[in-house]
This record gives sequence, structure tokens and C-alpha cells, in this order.
Amino acid sequence: MVDPERDTRRDAVGSLGAALRELIDAAVRTEVPLDELAAVESVVRAQADRLRATQRELAQIATIDDPEVGERWYNPVYGPGSPLAPPLLVTESADGRVTGEVTLGKAYEGPPGLGHGGVTATLLDHALARAARSAGHGGLTATLSVRYRRPVPLGTPLLVRAELGTTEGRRATAIGRLTTAADPETVLAEGEAVLVALRPEQAAEVFAPTGRSVAAWTDRSAPG
Repeated sequence: MVDPERDTRRDAVGSLGAALRELIDAAVRTEVPLDELAAVESVVRAQADRLRATQRELAQIATIDDPEVGERWYNPVYGPGSPLAPPLLVTESADGRVTGEVTLGKAYEGPPGLGHGGVTATLLDHALARAARSAGHGGLTATLSVRYRRPVPLGTPLLVRAELGTTEGRRATAIGRLTTAADPETVLAEGEAVLVALRPEQAAEVFAPTGRSVAAWTDRSAPG
């Protein structure tokens, strides 16, 4: 359903998120003098106070989100409004296949010039879950295994591909791999996950603090 007011706010949130990601990149790469660091800190803290003027509680869902389909605008992996997100740009199909495109900047560094292993795992985890959800198998990650084959470079366009594997009741498996966009045949990391959908009554309990109906992580085949 089209919601012009929500769409306008989404645009503003996405624009602010992009600006904050630029700020983070500048902050982790800067070598400016100490007095300049102090001056910028003062400005940043003042702007943070402005944003705190009206805030959600920790469990409260943002007005621009859609928990029924899993749209999270502040998601730390792909959320346009999240200063933490690289962000991962995902294309999905109804047959349980997804492709994500991302370039990791300095903020995601582990060893010098290389992506942090935890970030690699996070990208794969998200793609694997999206692959299952795109085929109608929403769920939470129960197990995740990652095999690191080669170092992941910073500042290089990357591809994350994932697909649904097997399904049995509320359980689904998914497999995926991370490569560079320029060499999609050379695998940098592989991931495999087991995802388990919550029963409706479980979801109601788990997400009760949100005060909202959250369907994207539930067993949609179950009654009720």
C-alpha cells in the first residue's frame, strides 16, 4: 500500500543514513590535528542531542519499517538509515535465490586492508536468511557455519550469493558464497545456515515488547 508520508520519511532517513556513513568513513580514516578532532566531537555530540529529542524505546519498531515482510530501515547490514550498514544491496527472486552487492570501507577492517571475519559472516548470514524468506520460509538462524577461503579486500565490489537448500517443516537450510564482482568464480568465503521459523504463539511471545504483529520470522504454514 502506498503511504506518501512514510515514503517521504524513508527518503529523509536514507539521506541521513548516507551522510552518517560518510561521517564514519571520514572518522576512521582521519589524521587531522587534535584541536580539529575536539571541534568535530563537539559538533557531533550537539547533533546527537537534537536527534534524541524524540526517540523510540529499544523494542519499539520504527514507523518506516514493515515487520510483516521484514523491511527494516535501520538494519545494520542493509538498512538505508543505518550508519552501521555497508550497505548490502540485495536482489531476490521467488525461487529462493538472492544476490547481494556491497563494497566494504575502512570501518569494516580486520587485518590491515582486509575485511573483518565477523563482517563476512554477517553478510553471509543475512543473505542466507533472505534466500529462505524469499521462498516463503521465514525464520531465525539456528546454526551458521562459515568457511573462509581467501582474504576479503576492502574497497572492492563484492557479491554475496545465496540460495535455499532443503526444507522440512519449520526448518530450512541455505547455502551461499562471497566473491569479488570482478571474479565471481573465485570463492572468498562460503556459508551454510539452518533457519527455524517461529510458531505463531512463539513469535507473539518473542516480539511482544514491540507491540506489533511481526510475521516475517514465523511459520506461515501454521494455523492462526
